[in-house]
Amino acid sequence: MQSEKLIQTLLEQTRQIINQAEKLKSFDLQTLTWKESETSWSILECLKHLNLYGNFYLPQIENKIKNSKTKTDLEFKSGMLGNYFAKSILPKEKLNKMKTFKDKNPLNSKLDKTVIDEFINQQIKLLDLLNQSRNVSLNKVKIQTSISSIIKLKLGDTFQFFINHIIRHLKQIDRIQTAMKNA
Repeated sequence: MQSEKLIQTLLEQTRQIINQAEKLKSFDLQTLTWKESETSWSILECLKHLNLYGNFYLPQIENKIKNSKTKTDLEFKSGMLGNYFAKSILPKEKLNKMKTFKDKNPLNSKLDKTVIDEFINQQIKLLDLLNQSRNVSLNKVKIQTSISSIIKLKLGDTFQFFINHIIRHLKQIDRIQTAMKNA
């Protein structure tokens, strides 16, 4: 895929994510903290989970872009592992549950609307990093994963995985809203 086409797609997805998050600001705290069960997440817990991942990936991506001596590539070729991760995290018709790491699990955290602001600020940062990534190689710049410091993904795959992970949890937020209406 052309590197520029990938960046454009990811920028558009991120803008849609921001629009969806902006709408959540109008919800009251009771709606934002409603849970279907004791073990399920609220809307704010979904966003807090995403913020924890943002805190891991965004500074690293920023640092790697800033310190990269690579040149932009016309073509981005997804790595086998990166492609697998990016595709597997997307939500499916029949929900494919995934276990979250303990340090990224916000279950029963005391949260307020500042979680939404933090999330939106991270997405604005992501837009900036996507724009900056036009000047480096999406193939050669490698980003450490949250799974293991040994596993590194190409910058292009990391962006796809990171954004697909956000899309997954925004779909979860949609399901929470549907469950709340039916409760």
